[in-house]
Amino acid sequence: MWLLVTAAGLDQVAAGIMGFIPARLLGAVQIPGAVPAFLTPLTATLVHGGIFHLAFNLLMLLWCGTAVERVLGKGGLITLYLVGAFISAGAQFLADPGGVVPMIGASGAISAVIGAFSLSFGRPKQITKSVRLNMWLNALWLLAAWVLLQLAMGVIAGGQGYMLATPAHIGGFLAGLLLQRPLLLWRYRKA
Repeated sequence: MWLLVTAAGLDQVAAGIMGFIPARLLGAVQIPGAVPAFLTPLTATLVHGGIFHLAFNLLMLLWCGTAVERVLGKGGLITLYLVGAFISAGAQFLADPGGVVPMIGASGAISAVIGAFSLSFGRPKQITKSVRLNMWLNALWLLAAWVLLQLAMGVIAGGQGYMLATPAHIGGFLAGLLLQRPLLLWRYRKA
């Protein structure tokens, strides 16, 4: 999709009509011909800010997505990606409900995949005698590390964390952490 839009020179137009704009959900911004606001968390994943943005997202999806697919199955990976897209858009909305800058890219949805990947393949340390508590402490540790990484990226980018959709990345990662176990149990429910 990105290649077609860029080749046609419509990348800025696509960001406006397909990107997630929080203020559109409140009706504060009207864009003629735009995708309905409730669908933009999905359509935003098809539009990227450049070849490096697209390449990095594809690399992370390939690396983490293939491993998560082996654990959760195709249906689990698709569910994780779709729910991650909506949760990441919701996090961006909560951080800046009046925002008019389009959020584009699949980073929020892929952050959900990365969250599930980190729980699936990370090794929690034995801090307590409770395996379940250790699992939750590991998830909280991973979330804290992800939040700090995203905030550092915002600082490196000159304080433009909202431009980088830092809240969306954090929301997507949190969705991945919360969905990993239920999707795993769903996949192996008959085992």
